[in-house]
Amino acid sequence: MTAPQSQGAAPVNPGDVLAGKYRVERVLGQGGMGVVVAAKHLHMDQRVAIKFLLPDLASHPETVARFAREANAAVKIQSEHVARVIDVGTLESGAPYMVMEYLEGSDLSDLVARRGPLPWHEVVEYVLQACEAIAEAHVTGIVHRDLKPANLFLIRRADGSPCVKVLDFGISKAADAASGSALTQTAAMMGSPKYMSPEQLKSSRDVDARTDI
Repeated sequence: MTAPQSQGAAPVNPGDVLAGKYRVERVLGQGGMGVVVAAKHLHMDQRVAIKFLLPDLASHPETVARFAREANAAVKIQSEHVARVIDVGTLESGAPYMVMEYLEGSDLSDLVARRGPLPWHEVVEYVLQACEAIAEAHVTGIVHRDLKPANLFLIRRADGSPCVKVLDFGISKAADAASGSALTQTAAMMGSPKYMSPEQLKSSRDVDARTDI
């Protein structure tokens, strides 16, 4: 995954044990809303990734609700092309966290930055795999709303073949959600403008599955 970041933003420290079973090892990366650490399951000798909200956001009810929605969305989608959520919990402070499968590789944004434009046959393979995940998400009534290279993570299967994982369902929406949901007000722009459909730029709340295409 990404290179280790400063430990300061994480609400835990290396060596901390969560829920009596996850020993924190190091920070893997940090985004605008959360930080991800590597940890080891003490009873199963399994490495996992644990995602936390940044401390200054953990007290915002709307942000916490989006965080919970990300976990719920990922659990519903069984495709191998979505990072599995293994467990969820809360710190003593009340801040939530989710435990996910540990991924080794890089996102497509980093890959393109290193290699430049990718061969067309690679691009087709990666996009088709991402489409498998999104197709299953749409069947379960989930619209991602933030598809971009940085949210497509490339790993290698045991046989060496490439496997794309769709990440970050934090701003996803349920297709049948009530139009008045407080989590996405009409005026709120959710997503990454460079990769958004015109309809989503106008109203993130009112889009449907077509915005992911």
